[in-house]
This record gives sequence, structure tokens and C-alpha cells, in this order.
Amino acid sequence: MKAFVFPGQGSQFVGMGKDLYEKYPIAKQHFDLANKVLGFDITEIMFNGTDEALKQTKVTQPAVFLHSVISALCLGADFAPEMAAGHSLGELSALTATRCLSFEDGLKLVAARAFAMQKACEAVPGTMAAIIALPDEQIEAVCQKVTDETGEIVVPANYNCPGQLVISGTKAGIDAACEALKAAGAKRALVLPVGGAFHSPLMQPAKEELEAAIAVTEFQKPICPVYQNVDGLAHTEPEEIKANLIKQLTASVLWTKEVGNMVAAGATDFVECGPGKALQGMIAKICKGNADVTISGVGA
Repeated sequence: MKAFVFPGQGSQFVGMGKDLYEKYPIAKQHFDLANKVLGFDITEIMFNGTDEALKQTKVTQPAVFLHSVISALCLGADFAPEMAAGHSLGELSALTATRCLSFEDGLKLVAARAFAMQKACEAVPGTMAAIIALPDEQIEAVCQKVTDETGEIVVPANYNCPGQLVISGTKAGIDAACEALKAAGAKRALVLPVGGAFHSPLMQPAKEELEAAIAVTEFQKPICPVYQNVDGLAHTEPEEIKANLIKQLTASVLWTKEVGNMVAAGATDFVECGPGKALQGMIAKICKGNADVTISGVGA
């Protein structure tokens, strides 16, 4: 069975999508429409901008979404997913590509999500850190201990693959947790260059803003089951999908569980649709030793 997966923030690069724009009329049509919907020339930033301009959350998230969804559109009849999933922001790309959301509505929700998250980041500064080569349970325990002892918020945010868990929280909390985790034997505890504490309680104001935007957006049944981050399970009912999308901003991304459940449901051919190869690397680690699983990418 073929599973299409869509990357999140962090996979962006200057020049992304330019080849699609120049090669496919359907890509040009949708990129031009995106400029109108967003009210600024995002294609200029994507194709010819600077790394700094592209790193702004309000630009990054729509840019990654556009590259991912338009890559799927350019596949034409070859985009025939039997299941789909997206990592963090990528979940909105997956829902749009599988026609749960229209292109315009998906883009508007991504823009609303990005602006809300940027505001939340500015209101309460936070950050994230990747913890390498330590059991999940040990990381969870250290996060809880730091929170209990210091009052600083630190939580597991992204369960990416075995041996890689990203934590999120206040800057002081992340610094304290990184020191404790290195002392506990983590191979690396690397603070990430991100704008805030995504997938943590610090995103509560953004969650409330996104909930209001989702409430007035029409969702349809997707063309295939979409596995969602908050529970790692397949969903097709619009109301369930909406509820899970709202929870996602403050909840952990259960990517390891998600991919495992997709494989258990019959996924053998994973295709990453969008910029970069981050998900291909994670899936390779999750499915290590499983000779039945193939992994590839389009649009990178």
C-alpha cells in the first residue's frame, strides 16, 4: 500500500518550488493564486529570497505547505494515496492534498496557524531541543522533574524516531533539561534554531486562535485515511479531524507511533511529498530491518 507523507517546518530552502513553477502550468496557477490569497508575494521569497526571510514562521509554514501540496498536484494521476500523514504543519498539507480541505482553505488555515504561533512565540519566548540516543521514558522523566523543581515548562514535543525525541518549553527550562539529559547519558542535547516552544502548553493562545479559524472552515471526508499526530491513528471523519488539528498545537507529535500504525495497516511504499528528506530519514529508522518497506521522495 502506498502512503504519502508531508514534512513540517524546518525543511524549507531558498529556491524551493521554482522548478515546479517553471515546468508545470498547474504549479504556476496555484503559486500565483497563493500570492493573492496571502496578500504578499510569497513566491518571490521562496524562489529568490534570503534564508532569514524564509525562516520567519509566517513565511516558512505557508512556503512548506505550498511546495508540498503543489508537488502532489504535479504528480497528477500518480498521486493515489491509500493513506497519508504529515509531520506537525505537514498534517495540513496532507489534509489538503487528500481533498479534506480545498487548496484555498488549507492555505488560509496555514497562514492563520503561522501568524497565531508567531504571536504566541513573541508573547512567551521559548525554544526546542533535540535529544539523541536516550530512551523516551528517561527523557519524559527528566522533563517532568525539571518542571516540578523549577516551575519552568518542559515537555516532550516530537517523537520523531527511535533515539530522537525533541523537547519544548521555556528557554530556562530547556537549558536545565539539556544539562540534566547530557548528565543522564544523552549523546546530544542540541537546542534548535526555532522561534518558539511548538507543541507545548506555551502555544495555548495560538491554539485558541486556530480553533476559531477551523470552526468557520469546511472540511470534507479525505480520499483516504489520514493518520494524525495527536493519537497516531487513522481518521476520515471531518469532525474528528478538526478536533485533532486543534489539539495538535499544544500536544506531542507521535510520529513514531503514527508510522508504526501505518505499517501495521499495510503501508509498504512511503513517498515524502515536499521539500527535503527529513521524513525519509525518520521512517528509515522507524522501519529499520523491515525489508518490505520502501521509502522515496518527490519535490525535494
